[in-house]
Amino acid sequence: MERIIRYGQQDITQSDIDAVTTVLRSVNLTQGPTIPRFEQAVLAETGARHAVAVNSATSALHIACLALGLGPGDWLWTSPNTFVASANCALYCGAQVSFVDIDPRTYNLCPDRLEAKLASAQAEGRLPKVVVPVHFAGQPCDMARIHALSQKYGFRIIEDASHAIGGRYLGEPIGNGRYSDITVFSFHPVKIITTAEGGMALTNDDALATRLGLLRSHGITRDAALMSGASDGPWYYQQVALGFNYRITDIQAALGVSQIERLTAYVTRRHEIARRYDRLLADLPLTLPWQHPDGYSAFHLYVIRLQLDRLATTHVKVFEALRAADIMVNLHYIPVHTQPFYRQMGFRLGDYPVAESYYRGAISIPMHPQLTDADQDRVVEVLREALVQ
Repeated sequence: MERIIRYGQQDITQSDIDAVTTVLRSVNLTQGPTIPRFEQAVLAETGARHAVAVNSATSALHIACLALGLGPGDWLWTSPNTFVASANCALYCGAQVSFVDIDPRTYNLCPDRLEAKLASAQAEGRLPKVVVPVHFAGQPCDMARIHALSQKYGFRIIEDASHAIGGRYLGEPIGNGRYSDITVFSFHPVKIITTAEGGMALTNDDALATRLGLLRSHGITRDAALMSGASDGPWYYQQVALGFNYRITDIQAALGVSQIERLTAYVTRRHEIARRYDRLLADLPLTLPWQHPDGYSAFHLYVIRLQLDRLATTHVKVFEALRAADIMVNLHYIPVHTQPFYRQMGFRLGDYPVAESYYRGAISIPMHPQLTDADQDRVVEVLREALVQ
């Protein structure tokens, strides 16, 4: 029986296991020294000033929105081609959500459509307070253009870089914060590096970093500079904001510290796999991932799009044929505005036609550092057979 080939999976080494067991044998399973070690390791990779590790990228998005003051009466705009968390974070804050359709080549939020929508929103008095560009599949958005628009129209920027740690934009690391207020990373097992579950918010703004830190842990502080009035004693703390228990553990952080040592190797290997797919799939009726010259993708995903007008089969049949052969492909993403929850809010099919067209032919085929050449050959062989059925 041939092994299952998954679209994405973690790579756990003995050094990862040793790092985690060291913490398990220590006195600090959480709220200990390994969390700031992990934060500093990410800062060293990105060049940002502050990092706040949390229990998921969804939590990071939530506290990023709150730190920027998003609330009732405000609007957040994001891409429809993303996981629902990129939009849900606005609703957690009582704000409203809208979307900007995607670029047909990068599948990222389209800056031309963003500019047109901003001009219309300004005339209507409904400009967004926050825009969340999503670096889909690890490829960075056109952040310089989006940042220039933020200066003109007065919105804040949260980069949803859940797919993109280890990537670069205009030669600089994604996460350095040059073109945004806050950047969010994910460390879910299928991402570039993992902490099992986990996320992080990065910023260059001292006040935002303080706010993010408070929101991560109940809004509680022991910092005298943040408290009002005199301390009652060495046990004293104050709740100065309404925060959450979004803390990551030292166990998870230890895994992250170990994993990030292999970040460059992981991203390099993903590029090797992508280039090989490009060669092996070049003659098939597929649209392969296009890479903008301004970016260096982390290649979290390798998405093919079926050229359905050239095929006698269907999207579903190709997907099912791959799954039947134990090739666990996936689809990223069902456009958020088509979900029943968002349809109840008034969104309709046809609202964002480029994202909807993308969805009708997209398949994420296996992409992770443990993928072997033989695995790739099998993926391509099964895909080739499925396309000619």
